[in-house]
Amino acid sequence: MPGAVLVHGLYHQPEHFTRVAEGLRASGVDVLVPELHRGSLAADTAAVQAAVDRLTEPPLVLGHSYGGSVITGLRGVARLVYLAAFVPDEGESAASLGGASSRLRSAIEPRRDGFTRLDPSRALDVLYADCPEHLATWAVGLLRAQAPGCGRGVPERQSWKHAPSAYVVCAKDRAIDPELQRIMATRCGSVREWQTGHSPFVGRPDLVGDLVLELLATTETSGRAVQGDGADGSAG
Repeated sequence: MPGAVLVHGLYHQPEHFTRVAEGLRASGVDVLVPELHRGSLAADTAAVQAAVDRLTEPPLVLGHSYGGSVITGLRGVARLVYLAAFVPDEGESAASLGGASSRLRSAIEPRRDGFTRLDPSRALDVLYADCPEHLATWAVGLLRAQAPGCGRGVPERQSWKHAPSAYVVCAKDRAIDPELQRIMATRCGSVREWQTGHSPFVGRPDLVGDLVLELLATTETSGRAVQGDGADGSAG
């Protein structure tokens, strides 16, 4: 079975995927959860690419929210999963696609060092409102400050054009408009819709884990991975 790489979004960190990763590892999946916050989309993509390259076979890669922009620029993947995530085309960024909802923008607070943070009470409402209270509180406590500009980064290639892809619309999302998600989902090979908020990996890790296992079981890595930069079916 190919491995899996789980990619978090802005303000988040790998620990937010702990319950999903533990469940997958218990099922025998080799799981990597790289840390972003490298200062730019290019640097974040390079960090995830390094994780992909560590695995012996092209993996399934799941990106959440801004993580969709990150996974769009990868090579050598067997399958892409966009979880309430941005799916940029050539010349597009998360911001130009529509970016954060007004509710999420209202939760963002500037800091003197140029970074931004999320107001904890508003973050709980926008990101984790449908999660059990103790898990929502845990997730808010993990949120970290974010360097500016990552959401305006443009991927260098569009791997969803060359590797099998799936999109999960979170229909009760308060952070990214579900209608925007449905529009972006048309770029992917398959679409499903969950009645969850923005962060099912916190409140419903079983949903995320079961989806990854399902797609891993049907992933054909031979000849399907994104390998290079050209017009021969590789990433452009």
